[in-house]
Amino acid sequence: MPFNSLKYFLFLPIVYLIFYFVGERVRWCVLLAASLMFYTALNVPYLLVILVLVAMTTYAFGIWLDQAESANAKHALLWSGVAVNVLILVVMKYLPFLSENLKALSTILSLDVQIQPIKAFVAIGVSYYVFQAISYLFDIYLEIEKPERHFGYFALYLAFFPKLLQGPIERAGDLLPQIKAKFEFKYENMRFGMLLLTWGLFKKVVIADRLGIYVDAVYNNVHSFSGLTLLMATYAYAFQIYMDFSGYTDMALGSARLFNINLTQNFNSPYLASSIADFWRRWHISFSRWILDYIFKPLQMQLRSWRNWGTAIALFVAFLVSGLWHGASWGFVMWGGLHGLFLACSVFYKPYQKKLHKSLGLEKTTLLRVWQIFVTFNTVSFTWVFFRAKSIPDALYVIINIISNTKISLSNIVNSILPFTNDNSAISHLVTLIFICTVYSLLKTNYLLEPKHKYLAVVLVIIVFLGKFATNSFLYMGY
Repeated sequence: MPFNSLKYFLFLPIVYLIFYFVGERVRWCVLLAASLMFYTALNVPYLLVILVLVAMTTYAFGIWLDQAESANAKHALLWSGVAVNVLILVVMKYLPFLSENLKALSTILSLDVQIQPIKAFVAIGVSYYVFQAISYLFDIYLEIEKPERHFGYFALYLAFFPKLLQGPIERAGDLLPQIKAKFEFKYENMRFGMLLLTWGLFKKVVIADRLGIYVDAVYNNVHSFSGLTLLMATYAYAFQIYMDFSGYTDMALGSARLFNINLTQNFNSPYLASSIADFWRRWHISFSRWILDYIFKPLQMQLRSWRNWGTAIALFVAFLVSGLWHGASWGFVMWGGLHGLFLACSVFYKPYQKKLHKSLGLEKTTLLRVWQIFVTFNTVSFTWVFFRAKSIPDALYVIINIISNTKISLSNIVNSILPFTNDNSAISHLVTLIFICTVYSLLKTNYLLEPKHKYLAVVLVIIVFLGKFATNSFLYMGY
């Protein structure tokens, strides 16, 4: 049930009204039932089985971890619980990728091995709640949290419908207390939740889906284009994926806020980042925190005797995993590896970079800040090519053609856009481009979320007249 569908805008108020009028003791039941119905609406029955399996096994391992007396027993239980969750994730997402690559390897090595292709499962949401389950087990092992004994609360912690399909990836210490808290109607939460829902819908149907028309036309057939068209499609994708994913997050946060639940803010103006490290402090924040706490830090501790080299290797490995988490393809691995490589290199050059800026008199200047934002945005956009392209060869074709064939002029820009418009949509695309600039300038101020919303009616009108209502799924729903 996508957030940008009519079904969801019927589902949400019905759930809220039932939740509001029932007794306090059964409100968690309403949210859990609604979450299971929400997942069932995907019409993939085995997904519900996987969710219940993850919930039951993680709940049990959490209690066993707390009851274990010896360090060895705790260690064994932790890694057993993690292994079960990882195995579920591998079966659901990576078996076809593994079989294809094993088949290719056997061909290269001339091995007489018959490896049958494996059909891919639909795994919507699995990556998110499996990572959430793993963080829960680690937090119990590290004695940061105590296990939740109420299975209903724990199941709701994993399955809460606003964050089920695309996150945020919540920590037990943040979400469970809010689930258990007594509900009191708060006008401010209702108002803010509705505004976030509207703002997120605007980002999705007016900006992301409109940009998607251009991006899909180019990236689905990159060899038919070159130069400026590929460059513009790459920049358009950078904004498409941001508006799509942050739009989903706004709608998730808005939906949860109606129930007095504050989910993690996943974005903080990422394209205003001054470095790749800064980008990851602003982009998919709940995920980057997870990668930092449960992969990078443990690896860094293991490699601490290697000093800077240990930190660099830990960063590279952590972001390789982040790439693979997004999907079973070499494009995602390359994307994660590039981010890991940039971060690993920064470990060595950052001290010299600061000295250089100071010697040139650029330290803390606006000029330096603008230059760093420009470089970081273009570096991130470069990595998005591997994320969006259908294959590594397609990505390399895009990059080579952008470098060798891009000629920027007003006529070339117009000629790159016009083939993808028609009489009915040209004005819409033009308005969309104007709004991208406007929205981007408002990202830091959240102007539309201030108390007096004289522009709210304008946003609603724009959604109605310029929104692309084809219930396009959110991009990150597939990761």
